[in-house]
Amino acid sequence: MSQLEGKTALVTGSVQGIGLAIAKSLAEAGARIALHGLADEAQIAKATAVLEKAGSPEVKFFDADMADPTQIDAMMDAVAEWGGADILVNNAGIQRTTSLADATPEIWNAVLAVNLSGAFHTMRRAMPDMAERGYGRVINIASVHGLVASANKAPYVASKFGLVGMSRVAALEYAQAGTREAGGVTVNCICPGWTETDILGPQIAERAAAHGGDRAAGIADLLAEKQPTRRLSDPSEIGALALWLCAPIAHNVTGTSIPVDGGWTTQ
Repeated sequence: MSQLEGKTALVTGSVQGIGLAIAKSLAEAGARIALHGLADEAQIAKATAVLEKAGSPEVKFFDADMADPTQIDAMMDAVAEWGGADILVNNAGIQRTTSLADATPEIWNAVLAVNLSGAFHTMRRAMPDMAERGYGRVINIASVHGLVASANKAPYVASKFGLVGMSRVAALEYAQAGTREAGGVTVNCICPGWTETDILGPQIAERAAAHGGDRAAGIADLLAEKQPTRRLSDPSEIGALALWLCAPIAHNVTGTSIPVDGGWTTQ
């Protein structure tokens, strides 16, 4: 596939997990990748090698704390000097599990700063240039918790519901930019449910141990309460959906929030 040749994609939080899988899918389609994340030199080198092997003609790492608007502005300036982002994927995020009563102002502010305000600051900088070019894609990774709530996640759920709402506003504001042939400017959210990333490793191991070491049974037990299929998604599946959303044929798919959640949000 070469449908993204000549395009540049900024994917925040892309040195591992879902972010890296999305960046890899875009690299396979020929996009230059603006890599980002909290990483040391070894992690940056490893992620860069993955993306170059996938087919990206150029990979460059950009460093910014997504809780700091000044650093985000500096990153967006640097990306603009590199040619600008035709595709923006806001994947960077944090979560703090706490009851509403125990959620401190510090926890609230930290989660909202990265998950919601961080995306606001990248979008406000990137989208006017997308409109001028007539092609642009914003894909915000919002989680099922942008669509439904869970107990003890007030800051996280608030940030993700906010991200879905902001994405809908941006989709409306840029709906008439570009043409069908050019691809237009679209804004969508992908809302993953349980997805197989390293962070789930300890939880899966614990549940598997309770089932005599049966990993599949442990996963099914872990997902039983929320995800009807009781199957994890692979990060590459999120990447494949992101790639499709970037295609010109998706010019009229905008303002949506697409769950990849094994039926979680149908309940």
